[in-house]
Amino acid sequence: MWEFHYGSGTAVRAGTPLSLTGREFDLLHFLLSHPNRVLSRSELLRQVWEYDFDGFDRTVDSHVARLRKKLGPPGDWIETAWGIGYSYRPPSG
Repeated sequence: MWEFHYGSGTAVRAGTPLSLTGREFDLLHFLLSHPNRVLSRSELLRQVWEYDFDGFDRTVDSHVARLRKKLGPPGDWIETAWGIGYSYRPPSG
């Protein structure tokens, strides 16, 4: 269903290339690599941005919002864990 082309930094879903920034590509790949696991904002900052920050940073939230919009209905598979972060919950079946 998903294809990731690291050399070009492109993602393809169901044969359709997605227009993602490099950071959105990295974020999507990290979320999909850890399905059904709640990832805190600070963990996402460390792993995707390689940035260590213990405070509250809206960077992750704004990137997730843009990613959801670009993904369309599959963007709903990225769930918010209020007060914690995000998780990728693929559809069952």
